[in-house]
Formats: sequence, C-alpha cells, structure tokens
Amino acid sequence: MKFYTYLLAFSMAAIAQVSAKETVDNHCGVAELKCPAVVDKKLPAVKDMLTWDQQQRVIGFRNDYRSYKGDVFKAGNPQHPPKALKDLSHVSYDYNGQKYTLNEYIKRNNVAGMLVIKDGKIVWEFYGKGNNNTTLWTSRSVGKSVVSTLVGIALKEGKIASLDDLIVKYNPDVKGTAWENVTIRQLLQHTSGVEWGEDYTDPKSDFAQLTQCEAGQVAYDCVNKLVKSPTRKAYAKPGQAWSYSSGGAWLLGDTLEKATGMSLAAYLQEKIWQPDGMVRDGVWHSYATGKHDVGAHGFNATLEDWGKFGLLVANNGVLPDGTKIFPDNWVKDAGTWNKAKNSITVKHPDGSYGYEWWNNSVPANYQGHYTDRLKSNETLWALGIFGQVIMVNQKENLVIVQWSVWPKAEPSFDKEPLETALMFNAIADKL
Repeated sequence: MKFYTYLLAFSMAAIAQVSAKETVDNHCGVAELKCPAVVDKKLPAVKDMLTWDQQQRVIGFRNDYRSYKGDVFKAGNPQHPPKALKDLSHVSYDYNGQKYTLNEYIKRNNVAGMLVIKDGKIVWEFYGKGNNNTTLWTSRSVGKSVVSTLVGIALKEGKIASLDDLIVKYNPDVKGTAWENVTIRQLLQHTSGVEWGEDYTDPKSDFAQLTQCEAGQVAYDCVNKLVKSPTRKAYAKPGQAWSYSSGGAWLLGDTLEKATGMSLAAYLQEKIWQPDGMVRDGVWHSYATGKHDVGAHGFNATLEDWGKFGLLVANNGVLPDGTKIFPDNWVKDAGTWNKAKNSITVKHPDGSYGYEWWNNSVPANYQGHYTDRLKSNETLWALGIFGQVIMVNQKENLVIVQWSVWPKAEPSFDKEPLETALMFNAIADKL
C-alpha cells in the first residue's frame, strides 16, 4: 500500500513539474517556444505599425513574434560566444561639429539593444527600454539579409542551380506576370525592374498595403495577389535599375521555399540555428504556419543570436564542426555593390546594395572627421527600418548589432544612418 501511495505521489509530482514547465515555457502564448522572461500584456494594433509612437514601437517590436502567426525555429545545443567585456561607454565620434560618446549615441538614437563582438568574443553589450538577453526583437528588413544567406546555402546544396536562373523555374506562379523574366540574382540585388512602392509614409503605398494584408486573416493570399498582380508593370528591363523592394524580397523568400520544399523557419533551423549552436529559440512571422514565412522581414531572435548570425557570416559560413555551408566567395559576392542605375550615388559612388546587404559606409562626400576603419568594400550592413542593424567586417573581425526605435522608419542618410556609421567606425578604431 505504501508503495502505491509513493508511486501516486511521485506521479503527481512529475505531472506538477511538467505542468509548471509548460506554464513557464508557454507564458507568451506561442506553442513550442521557450518564451522570453518578460512578456508585455497590452500590445499595439499591428495594422497601425507604421504610425506607432515610440513606446508602442518598443512594445510592438519585442512582441512581433506573438502579434502575428509564427513558425518557431528551435535552438539545439546552445554555444555562447566567450566574453571579454570592455568599457566602451566613452568611445566618441564627431557629428556636425559636435563630439558624442557611445552613451550619448544610445540616447540620441533610441537604442534598445547593442552588442559588439571582436575576434569572436563579446566585448560590449547593452540592453535598454526593458529588454534583456531573452528578448526576441523583430528584424524588420534585417531579415532580408538572413534570407539572402539562406539562398546562398541553397545554392551550395544545389537546391538552386544558379543565381541566373529565372525565378519562374522554381516559382511557376510568376508566369504571365511582370516578374516572369526576372532572375534570382536580380531579386537579391533588387534590380528586377518591377514597380513597387516602398514609401513608409504613404498609407496607400504597396508597402503599406502589405502591412494591412499582414493584419488580416488570409495574409498569404492577400500578399501574393498584391505582389503578383496582373496590373503590376515593369519600369525597366531586369538588371538595369535598382529600386528597393520588399515585394521582390517577399517573392525571393517564396521562391526559396518552393526550391527547398521547406519554410524559411524550418530551413533556418536545419541549416543554421541548430548546427551553429544558437542560444535560444526564435520565431519567423508566418503567412501560412508551417508552410510560408515572410521573405521581407519577420525574423525574431535574441541580441546574442543576431550577433552569432553575424559571426557566421564573418566566418564565411563555417560551422563549429568545420562544415562550410556557404559557396566559395559568397560573402565577398554578397557585399559587391551592384552598379545598376540608382545604386550608384554621390554618397556611395561604388554602389549602394549587394545581395540584400547594404553599403552604409560613411559617405564619400562627408566633410567631417572620422577614421575610415569600416571601408565600403569590406563591410556588410543588414539594415531594417527604425534602426535595426547587423554590421559585419571581416578585415576587422568585427560584428556589431543594434536594435533601435528611431522616430522615422527611413530617416535621411545624413541623420541616424550616418551617426550609426560614425559610431561603429569609432568602435572599430578603439578596438
């Protein structure tokens, strides 16, 4: 009798432990996710994302993973980068004739998180606005650079035969649309020549319509119709002109999923997240759970894992076990700025955009004082609206990650983007 009493007590305790674990793991309401430690209760309406105020933006960006449907990509065997912390708070840069420290930069640029990795070691980390090392912050268009990297892996594996293949080879749905004669390389470089309105201030722009589709219940069909509309026209021949396009980036993600037979989240988990020892689970904004994730944005992960992704790029796609998952010269090619019309500017005469990585170097015509450590032909910038950044410089063996809530989605280059380039150069110079 005592044995059965003991067995019953043991079973009840075990059930209680499982229930407690489930309560802890699912307190954010996302099944299968190891949730962040802090979860906000009241969330801003996603249909108003482009017009949120600053506090709504903080709450919205760290709860994006639960504001929409999402696919979880699971961590496997976490491997934290070693730490060799330094005090960088007084590193300074000159901007418009004034000197500002890193601490002042954080306030001026509404920074919500920042990580500096030098020679594979975390040397500085900052969490602000209520964030911590379990926060899952949304990437905005930094996710485009993640998708670009997955395209490289698919190319290495042979799932994509050539970047010069027409996308119709993998995505037959584009037949008869303005996208029919566009290649994968042209989608990567945003040189499709297909019209797309990316204006974040115009409530009737294509991008604004995309956000409204995302706020609805049939997001995939809605965005699919928007991007592949028979009324959408070409403004130039493919490859001739550059124009930033989240519609084209969405189509790239859709094409990659059809080429691999896997959602972006599943492919990321299998090829990068688990083999590279990412630290925590992440979530990718999904239009059709388990089938389709957003190619233009929607990647949500911790600051440390953003940094580890940057490290993987800096290391040319070599995993901890020595396996190389990128094609030869992939990182160099991804950061070779295209020379199409509009990509070459006075500020960036060598080009503005590569394979969904930006040239955010200090402009060639900038007259202020700075040390040019992060040269344009050596530095890749993953950039997202409102100030999301992963900067990778292989020569300096440096990765810097930034989360921000800039007041404007896309400010003038002479404002926050320039300050970011100057600050990051100052950090590189210090280290």
